[in-house]
Amino acid sequence: PPPGRAPGPPDGGWGWAVVLGAFVSIGFAYAFPKGLAIFFKEIQDFFGTSYSEVAWISSIMLATTYGAGPISSILVNRYGSRPVVMFGGLLCGVGMISAAFCTSILQLYICVGFITGFGLALNLQPSVIIIGKYFLKKRPIANGLAMAGSPVMLCTLAPLNQFLFDNFGWRGSFLILGAILLHCCVAGALFRPIGAATASAKTQDALKGKITEDAMEISGPTNVSMENKTEEEGGKDCCEKINQYLDFSLFKHRGFLIYLIGNVLMFLGFFAPIVFLAPYAKHTGIDEYSAAFLLSVLAIVDMVARPTTGIIANSKWVRPRIQYFFSFAIAFNGACHLLCPLASSYTGLLVYSSFFGLAFGMVCAMLFETLMDLVGATRFTSAVGLVTIAECCTILLGPPIGGTLIDTFGDYKYMFIKCGAVMVLAGTFLFIMNYYNYRVLAKEEKERKTKEEDPKSVRTENEGRNNWNRDTTQVGPELEPLREEQEGVKKEMNGT
Repeated sequence: PPPGRAPGPPDGGWGWAVVLGAFVSIGFAYAFPKGLAIFFKEIQDFFGTSYSEVAWISSIMLATTYGAGPISSILVNRYGSRPVVMFGGLLCGVGMISAAFCTSILQLYICVGFITGFGLALNLQPSVIIIGKYFLKKRPIANGLAMAGSPVMLCTLAPLNQFLFDNFGWRGSFLILGAILLHCCVAGALFRPIGAATASAKTQDALKGKITEDAMEISGPTNVSMENKTEEEGGKDCCEKINQYLDFSLFKHRGFLIYLIGNVLMFLGFFAPIVFLAPYAKHTGIDEYSAAFLLSVLAIVDMVARPTTGIIANSKWVRPRIQYFFSFAIAFNGACHLLCPLASSYTGLLVYSSFFGLAFGMVCAMLFETLMDLVGATRFTSAVGLVTIAECCTILLGPPIGGTLIDTFGDYKYMFIKCGAVMVLAGTFLFIMNYYNYRVLAKEEKERKTKEEDPKSVRTENEGRNNWNRDTTQVGPELEPLREEQEGVKKEMNGT
């Protein structure tokens, strides 16, 4: 679109094609490391290694996918979502194809863990970020639909991997999977860039209904003011680039810290049960296809749970209390794992898989939505980067700790109990701390309203956007120190 006439988030239109692309790339990013669990038993026998050593393949892959988050964010900022996702798809393909020729477990760590994991990171971040640019009012629904890519892919990959293994062995399967992962390049091609800088200013005007002096300056008739504006934005870009992607002021943000601690704790028990579900079923004497089918059942329930959770989270009753809903989902997840050891028969495992799929889908659908709700869309990219760095440590440790417990006790139940206990604890922590946070926010908001009487006339672009985020997501007082700082800087820059 021409400068100064860029639309705001369209909340539809091409946005749904973007959701489709995100559906594919997010699907591979999340489902692929879990789907590989089908090959673990055979790779373990082939190289003569232990459970925990093989579990490191999934762990390194997941940890790289999360740990490379900030690199991915910086690349998106520099080149946009489309080329980053396409390059990520290429890396995934190269990683898996080279893994087919590996002769040691260490080489598998590098090819599957690091190369493919990094490719998946370049798929995940841009997909999540671009949905925030294309959607605003329907964002929880769009996020829920895009996140449904994970269970759909898992549902397809689990039986497909078993079929490929039976016909081509693990090496042949890795070659074919490498080719399948190249579809991420096609998904990335759908991520058409949206006029970000001008769109944000226009959105603010449309939504707030207050045309400020700043906005007048942007859309004013004279070419001179337009040139000045772009120069200023260029200067601003250089100064703020470092702070934008490692915005450490977020560590002063109470809501962000609560989210971070709760999530880091949760991920210690989040992925291990999925990684060990098929091996556990085989261990109890169930045949390979039935074991793989458990993952499909989990994925089918998960598939329905994600968009449904998105729609519920978008409703006027739940959206203001979305943090409580998220806490409940995590604790519910933990309760499922604690009850899993009671499921000894195949029917019991099917029931467990169904409830696990529901709980897993609920958590995943709200994972990024709750973070956006806390920090606002403007600081979201930075927040995702910081959260993923912190999370990658516990994601890395989760499955190997589970594997060690299985190797030590020769029984899977201790692994499920560990995961369940950790997740119930994380859910309880988030619930209590969010209750406290909402109380403090309400108190601060009341105090702020009594103080804030006069300086409302001049609003700068970012300030207006932050204010809008406050109005819609109840973040206000936490952004207060930042907003005052920004106001000072922008006034100098804009000469207001």
